[in-house]
Amino acid sequence: MDHQGGFRRAALELGIPDEEISRFSQYLRLAIGLSGGGDGSPVGHIGGLPRLPVGMKWPYAGDIPLPLLLSVDCGALPRVDGFDLPADGTLLFFVHQEMDFREWRGDPGQYARVVYVPDDAETAVAEPPDSVCVRKQIDVRAELGAELPLWLEEGDEDWHEFWEDLEWDDMSPFQQQLARYLERELPHLDELRSLAHRLWPSGAYLVIGGYADDEATVGRIAAKTLAKGEWFSFQDEDALRLAGEWIPLASEGRVYTEYYTRFVIRHEDLTAARWDKTLTVTHFEAP
Repeated sequence: MDHQGGFRRAALELGIPDEEISRFSQYLRLAIGLSGGGDGSPVGHIGGLPRLPVGMKWPYAGDIPLPLLLSVDCGALPRVDGFDLPADGTLLFFVHQEMDFREWRGDPGQYARVVYVPDDAETAVAEPPDSVCVRKQIDVRAELGAELPLWLEEGDEDWHEFWEDLEWDDMSPFQQQLARYLERELPHLDELRSLAHRLWPSGAYLVIGGYADDEATVGRIAAKTLAKGEWFSFQDEDALRLAGEWIPLASEGRVYTEYYTRFVIRHEDLTAARWDKTLTVTHFEAP
């Protein structure tokens, strides 16, 4: 389906100039939301037990078995332009969330694994190690949702409130650049944003694709990828560039008093199916 073409036609009907639609569309990403209930056939499940290739051992980090977070059938997912998931096969996401949360500068994916199982592999339901926590299995169904970077979202605390609080002369050059861009290049931003979210409502707890550019996630990506001692301000150009380089392969929503994890991967590694290059970012929300 030509999702971008459909969005363009709907925006043109609202009287928005074609050039502005193109500028907005370069930031618009369609993500795959996963949630329990609803209509349609399941595309995977949260928790439960994985089907692993016969002879494959349960994934470990050292002597620590990794719980299964998600199993998803790639062939059953809706296709999204520019997001190069495998056309078939199963992706399994394992993570020990408590250990991953503790390791700010641990090796990327030290306490997590992404396992791809081809459709033609002989598989069996894996017997879990005694010490692994097995979540209750919840079947999930898929729907598309529109996602934008936070600096284009309405009222986002990380990117917008400082423009209201700061005088122009107190802004950094990059903050001024973003403010000018929104005012000059996207005068119909409110209408475009509303149209995207109306066509593809989002809100699923688990999401494949989209953006992972909140301050906490970008900070963790930086901690795990930048050289020791190297850092930057979240609201500068380097942070925006870093957030654009990584795309969520699977992303849990924020849940208070619980851990939630995002599996992120660079675009080129996703295209090349280099699953070992996946990086995990685990957060904990305390009340």
